[in-house]
Amino acid sequence: MNKPFLIVGGGPAGLAAAKALANVGQDVTLVEKEESLGGAPILSGYAKLVPTGEWASDAIGGMADAVTEDARINVLTGRTVTEFDGTPGAFSAKLSDGATLDATAAILCTGFTHFDSVNKPEWGFGTYEDVVTTTQVEQMISSGQGVKCPSDGRQPKRVAILLCVGSRDRQIGREWCSKICCTVSSNIAMEIREELPDCHVYIYYMDIRTYGLNEDLYYWKSQEEYKVKYIKARIAEVTSDGEKLIVKGEDTLVKRPITIPFDMVVHAIGMDPNVDNMMIASTFGVQLQKHGHIDKQDSYGGIGRTSRAGVFVAGAAMGPETIDDSIAQGQGAAISALSVLQGVEAAE
Repeated sequence: MNKPFLIVGGGPAGLAAAKALANVGQDVTLVEKEESLGGAPILSGYAKLVPTGEWASDAIGGMADAVTEDARINVLTGRTVTEFDGTPGAFSAKLSDGATLDATAAILCTGFTHFDSVNKPEWGFGTYEDVVTTTQVEQMISSGQGVKCPSDGRQPKRVAILLCVGSRDRQIGREWCSKICCTVSSNIAMEIREELPDCHVYIYYMDIRTYGLNEDLYYWKSQEEYKVKYIKARIAEVTSDGEKLIVKGEDTLVKRPITIPFDMVVHAIGMDPNVDNMMIASTFGVQLQKHGHIDKQDSYGGIGRTSRAGVFVAGAAMGPETIDDSIAQGQGAAISALSVLQGVEAAE
C-alpha cells in the first residue's frame, strides 16, 4: 500500500496539490502551521482576486472546503514539520506535536511573507496612521466596512498608491519584482473609485508591469473607465502638514519635483521569502535561492523539483507568484510527485 503524500502549507498551491493527488486516488496528509486553511488570501483578508474578480473568501474558501471534505485528505492544522528523513517512497516526518507520519514524497507549498513597511520608514508607515498597506485596504473592502482613514474614520477624498514598496529596491536588499503588485494596485484603485466616486486616486510608479492580458484589463481600464491617475515618479518621502499627508518626489517624465497632499497613502507591499525558509530548508534538506526563496531545479525533467529527490516545491515558496500560477504549480508538482511511485514500484 502506498504511503500518503505530504503537503506542507495550506494556501492556494497546497490546496491545489492536495486535491489533484486525491482526485487520482492518492492519500494525502496536509500540514498547515496556522489554525485554518487558505494561506494569505484568507488569513490576510484579501478582497476581490485578479484576474477573475471573485472574492477570496469564495474562491480560495471554496478550495479549502473541497480539501477538508475529501476523505482522502487528512488535514492537520496548527502544526509544523520538525524532522524529515528517509528516501523517496519511504520518508518519515515528525510534527511539532510529537506525532510521526510516513510519506511517499513531499510538496512544499509554504508561501511567502508580506514585506513589512516599517523597513521603509521614510515613506511614513508606522509614523502616520493614514499610511497603510494594500493588504490593509483589502481588509477594509472585504470586511464591508469600506475604505476609511484609520485616524478618524473619514472617507478619503484623495488617495496615493505607492508601488514597489519592498520590491526592486537594492537599498533595503529587495532586488526582485514581486510580480503582482502593479495589477493588484490597479484593481484596488478601481475598487476605491467604485466605492468612492468622488475620491481621486493616484498611482506612483517606476514602471508598470501589468503583464499579459492584465495590461488591458487593469492598467488601461483603470485609467480610461475609472479615471485613475498614473504618475511616473521617484518618491523621496511621505510627511504631514498636520492635516494632510504630503508625498514628495520627482516626476521622472518631466524631471521636476512634485509635492501633492493626500488623505491616505497606500503602500503596495511586495512578497518577501517566507521568514521560516531557513528552518524549512534545514528540515527538508533542500537548498535556498540567493534571496532566500526555496530553490527549484529546471522544469525540463519535471515541475517543482528541488535539490532533494522526492521533495517538490510550488507557488510563492519559490518566489513571487500569482494565485492562478500558484494553483497551476501545485497541480504540476502533484504530477511530478506521482512519478516517485514509478520508482518505488520499479524497485519492488
